[in-house]
Amino acid sequence: MLNKKQLAHVEKRLLQERSRALRSLGLWDEMAKADRESGDSDLSAYTDHMADQGTEAMEREKAALFATKEGRYLYRIEEALRRLYNDPKNFGKCHTCGAEVGFERLDALPHARYCIDCKRKEESAA
Repeated sequence: MLNKKQLAHVEKRLLQERSRALRSLGLWDEMAKADRESGDSDLSAYTDHMADQGTEAMEREKAALFATKEGRYLYRIEEALRRLYNDPKNFGKCHTCGAEVGFERLDALPHARYCIDCKRKEESAA
């Protein structure tokens, strides 16, 4: 079981990761807004070459995939914070076997729900 100092450290890590993810999503939102606004400019009357249009479409798709991935990561962080606040005594226990996840693992991956053995089994089965 994690002591109070370890729980406070993991909470701090989770809050830092949430802040980083929110900043990343905010930057993506600003870029998307700027992209939409630039389409309304006077230069939009000129047509781009097909290759330029393809490059722009690919960049928009990459940015959307990044935002989706970052959104899923933010969801995992928020879920870990809920678990930590709702049941601090059981935070850090594996959801599969009930063993300790381990402070070192939580320090590296603060939203981890599984011990390393169960995670390896899950990944090898997939």
